[in-house]
Amino acid sequence: MPEIDTSKHFKYLKADFPASIVVFFVALPLCLGIALASGAPLVSGLIAGIVGGIVVGTLSGSHTSVSGPAAGLAVVVLSSIEDLGSFEAFLSAVVVAGVFQIFFGLLKAGVVANFIPSSVIRGMLAGIGLILILKQLPHLVGYDKDYIGDEAFWQPDGYNTFSEFFNIVHQFSPGATIIGIVSLLFLILADSGFLKRLKIWKVMPPALIAVVLAILVSQWFSIFNPSLSITQEQLVNIPDWSDFSAFKFPDWNAFFRPAIYSVAIKLALIASIETLLSIEAADKLDSFKRITPPSRELVAQGVGNILSGLAGGLPMTAVIVRSSTNILAGARSKMSTILHGIFLLLSVIFISNVLNLIPLSVLAALLILVGYKLTKPSLYTQSFKAGWDQFLPFTITAASILITDLLTGVLIGFVVGLFFVLRTNFKRAITVTRDGEKYYIRLRDNVSFFTKPILRGTFERISEGAYVVIDGTSASFVDKDIIESVQEFQALAEEKGIRVEIKRNRTSLNAFFKSKD
Repeated sequence: MPEIDTSKHFKYLKADFPASIVVFFVALPLCLGIALASGAPLVSGLIAGIVGGIVVGTLSGSHTSVSGPAAGLAVVVLSSIEDLGSFEAFLSAVVVAGVFQIFFGLLKAGVVANFIPSSVIRGMLAGIGLILILKQLPHLVGYDKDYIGDEAFWQPDGYNTFSEFFNIVHQFSPGATIIGIVSLLFLILADSGFLKRLKIWKVMPPALIAVVLAILVSQWFSIFNPSLSITQEQLVNIPDWSDFSAFKFPDWNAFFRPAIYSVAIKLALIASIETLLSIEAADKLDSFKRITPPSRELVAQGVGNILSGLAGGLPMTAVIVRSSTNILAGARSKMSTILHGIFLLLSVIFISNVLNLIPLSVLAALLILVGYKLTKPSLYTQSFKAGWDQFLPFTITAASILITDLLTGVLIGFVVGLFFVLRTNFKRAITVTRDGEKYYIRLRDNVSFFTKPILRGTFERISEGAYVVIDGTSASFVDKDIIESVQEFQALAEEKGIRVEIKRNRTSLNAFFKSKD
């Protein structure tokens, strides 16, 4: 593991400090909501967020990514706790999963991140942006039946992302709606025009001002206008840390159960994949275009999960919502990530009563603005102008993530993106130049079995009486099926009056195209 030197990052504190506050306000309800959805103690989500911020933030080679409990793991955690019989046994699996991740990192498994097409990563960001907007709109108006960090299309309450809007019409809260909409308008104004350049935001980030004002307005409603008061369900709900019975620790006897290791490898694989996707996406957003060492990230995540499991926390990954919030808030270095973890720790210990006054609608407003920045209309137009081979993987990934989940959506987008990559490579492998009735067919680079339909289609379009030159001298590899197709074409060409010349030379790497003299 490379030596960690965080001191050099303090020079960016003017940018990192306000960004860390924004990330803190986003991370707080997400940690609680994901713990709730996972069927785990609420405090376990906060522990994972704290460890992810301070420990993983320090060890990671990323300048901007943020780690913590992930919504994509909630269903896995819930089912694993049920399968293992207790949360304590599950914590043992989290510790073992961290060990597996360290091995993944040492084996340089992070290299798989390099094979994900850029169009799929951009589609993932756009899809997450759409999810943030659609999922937070109910919270913006005080309808909080679904937990605030949910990203899945099908919700625990039986509704889905779209059907949930039918409930908003009849069950929104006037007070929460006022706070949410006013907060959103304030955040939009503060982030646009000349207001964006005001120096006050360096000391008091707009997100902090919005939260403070939301608390004051909420309290004013409860005192002077009870009809607009905010219910407890519509506020942040941090558990009491003085109740030590809420803390759980690994069951050491569980390490002797084989089931622990099957759960651990599943957690390690899913968490590692989501981490690699998130750091790839974060690097795309980073305006300084810095590259995160993926294998080092897996080691950092492994250490984080070991400590989180030992302390009673949920498994964690690098998470794109918090990472993108961090970048869009202006973070310059990993100090923002570390500070957000410190703020989580200090705030839940010392000012949890104050944090429990924060309306969820103001936090929803903050997430909606982040979502819009991730899925701006200009991103779709730029992708469309880049061509169908970029636009289709981009949009299909975004849509798939919206109606399934992050990993499934990325897998679908990857398959689509891979199709276009192969299609482009196939086209480059065979080039056809025509001059009247003369055809020049060149086989270039690697001509694999998959180019066979293209080659055969080319042969079928050649008219009778044509003269065809087939040149494979510059190809580094030509599949045997391709050679057979050429030979079959030679045999049939005479019947059509087609003359075929096979170009050969001494330097050809393929025996069929190598001259004997």
